[in-house]
Amino acid sequence: MVLLTTAHRGQANVMTLSWHTMLEFEPPLVGCVVSGADFSHTALRLTKQCVINIPTVELSAQVVGCGNTSGRRLDKFQAFGLTPVPARRVVAPLIAECYASLECRVADTRLMKRYGFFVLEVLQAWVDPACQDPRTLHHRGRGAFMVAGQTVRLASRMR
Repeated sequence: MVLLTTAHRGQANVMTLSWHTMLEFEPPLVGCVVSGADFSHTALRLTKQCVINIPTVELSAQVVGCGNTSGRRLDKFQAFGLTPVPARRVVAPLIAECYASLECRVADTRLMKRYGFFVLEVLQAWVDPACQDPRTLHHRGRGAFMVAGQTVRLASRMR
């Protein structure tokens, strides 16, 4: 699971995003589903930019809290103790407490109206070098989550 941040008309918002996937390495593309019912959908559609913030398991309560509330009437940064940090290439903020952040621009919206599917191009990536073994949270559905476990290294020609 990740936390997607947007900013529109001077208001930053954060939402929990569980439907996302890597699409391409060069250029780096990520696909994600943001429902038209979500407050963040309008900001993403109009500004065509966002930040994908990758939390670790230590932020589980904040991740679930952001997913169970709407930013229409609540400042989720304040409510859940998250720190917005200015991004370099987009208006949406990074989240200081997250292990990594990906500044993105919307590259394709052809599937947005029908499925809420956005294709995002990663413009800038940030990672906390102090976090040596990040344990990330993964949604399994119906309130069940899995924490990333053991790392396995295998020979690969991919970079």
